[in-house]
Amino acid sequence: MDTQAICYALAVLMIVVGIVGVVLPALPGLPLVFAGMLLAAWAGDFQRIGWVALVVLGLMTLLSLAVDFLSTTVGAKKVGASSKALWGSVIGTFAGLFFMPIGVLVGPFVGALLGELWHGRKWRKAAKVGFGTWLGIALGIVLKLGLAFAMLGLFVFAWFF
Repeated sequence: MDTQAICYALAVLMIVVGIVGVVLPALPGLPLVFAGMLLAAWAGDFQRIGWVALVVLGLMTLLSLAVDFLSTTVGAKKVGASSKALWGSVIGTFAGLFFMPIGVLVGPFVGALLGELWHGRKWRKAAKVGFGTWLGIALGIVLKLGLAFAMLGLFVFAWFF
């Protein structure tokens, strides 16, 4: 197998793992998708994928990082989350990885809920914060999936046209 074929195979693997990483927080998601696309462009000597497409794909990747940060914090702040709730949602997200697939959905909620209870909030307020934090994370995942498929569409378009 030649080097170019190995690079293309690795690029496809990186893109697939990156898309999975949009949903699983332990993987770098869209940065990995971009890295796979960059590797594929490099393997083809940038003949099919030029610098303009790569710059746009890079900007979309940066946008995904902003979406990731803002969706969680805006969702949490809208319902008055404390910093302990934010940390709890992060810890809950990672703990949820051990209880797949339900843990990924429940972990951020439980983490934010426990963080708010630790902060001294009542159950009702803590549950509201947990749900708001979870909703922000879920919205972020949906937005990042949309960006991932837009990036794939742009990449395929640039590859063939």
